[in-house]
Amino acid sequence: MERVSDVLSHLPEARPALTADEIDAAAKRIAEIIEPTPLQLCPRLSQLTGAQVYLKREDLTVVRSYKLRGAYNVVIQLSEPERTAGVVTASAGNHAQGVAFACRAMGITGRIYVPTTTPKQKRDRIRVHGGEFVELIAVGETFDAAAAAAAADVRRTGATMVPPFDDTRTAAGQGTIAAEILDQLETPPDLVVVPVGGGGCLAGIGTYLRERSPQTGILGVEPAGAASLTAALVAGSPVTLPTIDPFVDGAAVRRIGKVPFDAVSEFGGRVVTHASLPLLTATESPHGAGAFRLLRVDEGAVCTAMLGLYQNEGIIAEPAGALAVTALLEAAPEPGSTVVCLVSGGNNDVSRYGEVIERSLVHQGLKHYFLVDFPQEPGALRRFLDEVLGPDDDITLFEYVKRNNRETGAALVGVELGERTGLQPLLDRIARSPIQCERLEPGSPAYRYLT
Repeated sequence: MERVSDVLSHLPEARPALTADEIDAAAKRIAEIIEPTPLQLCPRLSQLTGAQVYLKREDLTVVRSYKLRGAYNVVIQLSEPERTAGVVTASAGNHAQGVAFACRAMGITGRIYVPTTTPKQKRDRIRVHGGEFVELIAVGETFDAAAAAAAADVRRTGATMVPPFDDTRTAAGQGTIAAEILDQLETPPDLVVVPVGGGGCLAGIGTYLRERSPQTGILGVEPAGAASLTAALVAGSPVTLPTIDPFVDGAAVRRIGKVPFDAVSEFGGRVVTHASLPLLTATESPHGAGAFRLLRVDEGAVCTAMLGLYQNEGIIAEPAGALAVTALLEAAPEPGSTVVCLVSGGNNDVSRYGEVIERSLVHQGLKHYFLVDFPQEPGALRRFLDEVLGPDDDITLFEYVKRNNRETGAALVGVELGERTGLQPLLDRIARSPIQCERLEPGSPAYRYLT
């Protein structure tokens, strides 16, 4: 399979440098179609953390994500021959919407490649934004597979590639978020939390803050199941992850972009884990004020943050859109500091909420699965309910594993606890019960297969 970096070999060599001046120029280019997004104080998160927490609402753009910034900044700079040749891109869904919007706005034809795992909601919105100017093509199960197909298209047709992240023009457009943040606050923030997928957004925002507000710290955050920047920083160069969890689809990239990696490498800093939290304060930072850190968060924690934003602030965030808030809740910002979290996208398919709730409950320790071998005698299930379950515990799943004999044998039982501390008492009651019961550990092969 062709790597993402190989796609760039089909792009023109002449590109502007990624600098704060170029990001300011990008802001002027995109101003005709993109209004500044709101920067909203979040009382709940401020109270939880002790910091003044603002949410940068990129989910409120016309395409419900920040990706329009980079896509439009690239397309508007194309030469007439490049526009005439038409454009091609690969995307997990949000960059595709930005390209589709730009194509229709400028009357340019485009072909957009997305993975087959791209949620239906995102595919539908791509078609709405692009209209008759865009052809949508689903191929492969990952972004990298879609990128390979897009590269093959460029070689075959001579069309113009619009990179989703590994290009200075894309990163510059996405970096305009930082320029807006500095304009919207009376004083620069102490910390900006940025989600990381391909890395273009982090590269753009980080570059701008390094030049215009060097005292501002930067926290990048990746999903644990697709931590391509973490792997690259550890290895010293971009590497391709052998497998990824595609759940956080907007940030599920096997290989960080070279342009973003080169930019981030200049920031200094280090990868942090739960063991090294809380975050260093500015005075403790080996790189001075404005230290850069990179954090990985569990997909279940992302789901919990998504549900919190929906239930409290009424914000419909997609998984990648909730990454920054997830990191904030797991880190410990300096009390009294000013923190900006980027809500990067709101293209979430409502049909996914069942899985979101499930992952959140498992992450919080409220949902557990057991293989229960009921004895072949009347009243066995009733005894399990009476002797094993606590007063606030519910059975959310009951399914015999042996499909050819549903009256006897082991059953898969899902139990939702009333509170997290109820697990050990439940396990103690199971140990005392004559009924054979085995807990399925999350992440184990049996867990993945049966649940």
